[in-house]
Amino acid sequence: MKVTFLGATQTVTGSRYLVEGSGKKILIDCGLFQGYKELRLRNWAPFPINASEISAVILTHAHLDHSGYLPLLVRQGFRGKIYCTAPTFDLCKLLLPDSGYIQEEDALRANKYHYSKHDPARPLYTLADAEESLKYFRPQPFGKDIKIAEGLGFRFERNGHILGASWILLKIENRTVLFSGDIGRPHDSLLKSPVPPVEANYIIVESTYGDRRHSPTDPADQLKTIIKRTVTRGGTIVIPSFAVGRTQSLMYYLYILKNTRQITNIPVYLDSPMAIAATDLLKKYLTEHSLNKNLCAAVTNSVTYVHSVEESKKLDNNHFPKIIIAASGMATGGRVLHHIKHLGPDPKNTILFSGFQAGGTRGDRMVKGEKNIKIHGSFVPINAEILELNNISAHADYEEILAWLGHIRKPPIKAFITHGEKLAAFAMKDHIEQRLKWTCELPDYMQSVAL
Repeated sequence: MKVTFLGATQTVTGSRYLVEGSGKKILIDCGLFQGYKELRLRNWAPFPINASEISAVILTHAHLDHSGYLPLLVRQGFRGKIYCTAPTFDLCKLLLPDSGYIQEEDALRANKYHYSKHDPARPLYTLADAEESLKYFRPQPFGKDIKIAEGLGFRFERNGHILGASWILLKIENRTVLFSGDIGRPHDSLLKSPVPPVEANYIIVESTYGDRRHSPTDPADQLKTIIKRTVTRGGTIVIPSFAVGRTQSLMYYLYILKNTRQITNIPVYLDSPMAIAATDLLKKYLTEHSLNKNLCAAVTNSVTYVHSVEESKKLDNNHFPKIIIAASGMATGGRVLHHIKHLGPDPKNTILFSGFQAGGTRGDRMVKGEKNIKIHGSFVPINAEILELNNISAHADYEEILAWLGHIRKPPIKAFITHGEKLAAFAMKDHIEQRLKWTCELPDYMQSVAL
């Protein structure tokens, strides 16, 4: 058996692992590279193997850094099955077409205003490509052994992080490989805790927060302080948020703050059609999160949904204090860019980032203090207060990952540390080696390892 690391090596993006065994080639996750240009260029490079040779894709969850390359894979000839959980499929039905649509729109805008170096600018893939890829999805339940071929199968186990997220135990002949995906938090406000693993011959584990602990501060308390300060100076809070997962957590905390009268009844707008649709899935999958039916309805009805572009534009011309939650979470695209462009120059306002910012993204650059950010071909001065809400993260920190791994009864032959920036990945490696006494390795991009 052989594993080739096609992405997520010393970076938090582009998760793709090629597994070869039992005469089959299986892809675990099929994500887009995001952030630094040198990473994004990998999306345009030829796929390392012929897509038609891949027998199946198994997805840990729906986020684009794990699923966003699928439309290209299908366009290049993949015709196997794409396995995932039912909530992951429903989310991919939102995320993938939206990704294709945004890329088409970005290319059209770049060609119209001539700010691309490419003539003509073209999308990585289209809405039609994304819709075509959905035909190959085959949803599966948690906790059931799924057979792909003789001597080859897998199982999904609940992983927190977002609705439908899983870790995968892949079985090939007499060996097992555990792919952690993105590990959620044990005491999340909305999602059930990750199911702990008990055994695996090899482990491929994420390290997004491998070098830090989450703040013990209650996210509601931090939100309350930020909102009160911004409202006092007459400003608006813009929250670039991940449409799936983080948005719904923010809605929950804001509902609690309002319901307990800890903040004024400030208007909250959810300006993301995809986030609105993802929020509706909470009602469909009541058994997959911790909100009962009545509380779920109260939280999802507590904000004003913004559907049209015209409604979105009006928000920027409304100078009263308000909260705008809009995708994308790292300010890489979507409606939030228009809000940052209009509201970012005013020091009365606050731009509040609610999760991990991959290196090189606009969010990362703003958090690091850049005062001029390029949006739609022009530089925008950023004078608004820039803040981070790290303790609402959907990723486990290193102590939470160690506790999750600690349930494994027998040390694996080796653990591979992936899905973390270089410092975080090295730190996670050290933590596992020192605490659990396991043999660990940090794989390189395109490295193949015989198991």
